[in-house]
Amino acid sequence: MGLRAPVDPVGVADDGLTEVPPDPDRVGWYRFSPAPGSPEGSSVVVGHVDAEGRGLGVLNGLNEVRQGDRVVIGRRDGSVVAYRVVARRTVGKEDLAESGAFRRDGRPVLTLITCAGPYLPDNGGYQNNLVVTAVEASE
Repeated sequence: MGLRAPVDPVGVADDGLTEVPPDPDRVGWYRFSPAPGSPEGSSVVVGHVDAEGRGLGVLNGLNEVRQGDRVVIGRRDGSVVAYRVVARRTVGKEDLAESGAFRRDGRPVLTLITCAGPYLPDNGGYQNNLVVTAVEASE
């Protein structure tokens, strides 16, 4: 799909939720998750689907991702880790923490997370998250 975004390390916000870079053209690697390419656990990348007054975010493209699509993560040392998408699912915001997306053990995966509808402005905004899971690709 040709999506590209700078990656910022993010942590936990004051409200206890995962921080998300405010710029919808950037994504955040959840720094308490394993780094991409780690031998186990879920490496988590988050970003906005859109932002008021700024338009669509880079992770809006997750709505078009399909099983088998390729995701490449560039690391600080100049190396890359290639993944292929194996699943996508919608998870309620209140269920995300217990969904397994943030696990630190088990099979190594890349987990990409953005917001998903419905959007209810009087009820806190987006009600769900789109969670895309990818495994390391063997070339």
